Amino acid sequence: MRVIAGLLTAAFLAMPAIAQEAPIQNTIQSQLDAFLADDFATAFTFASPTIKGMFGTSDNFGMMVQKGYPMVHRPADVTMLELREVAGNLWQRVMITDQQGRTHLLDYQMVETPDGWQINGVQLLPSPGVGV
Repeated sequence: MRVIAGLLTAAFLAMPAIAQEAPIQNTIQSQLDAFLADDFATAFTFASPTIKGMFGTSDNFGMMVQKGYPMVHRPADVTMLELREVAGNLWQRVMITDQQGRTHLLDYQMVETPDGWQINGVQLLPSPGVGV
């Protein structure tokens, strides 16, 4: 009986994150679609106020993405993985295959604003080494 209660509790606690999964994934995919079209102005609208303040303009933001995250600028394939809560923040894991066929894992930190879900940062996760 305790096992069932534990599973129900875990499922209940995960529900808020699960309820946000589709809108969060739509935000990320919409930004990726804007990058594919070189529409940095639209891509910038999906950035949080913090990110907008850091870069100031959509052109600055676009240059940073082109140089620092080329796999995000020109993804060949995108797969949304798990959405999880860490220390009160929601993180969406995304697997991106670049134009050269290399796979990258990224974590998108998401924040809910009056304008909906926005991207508050992206971390490129280290690739596991061979034999690790």
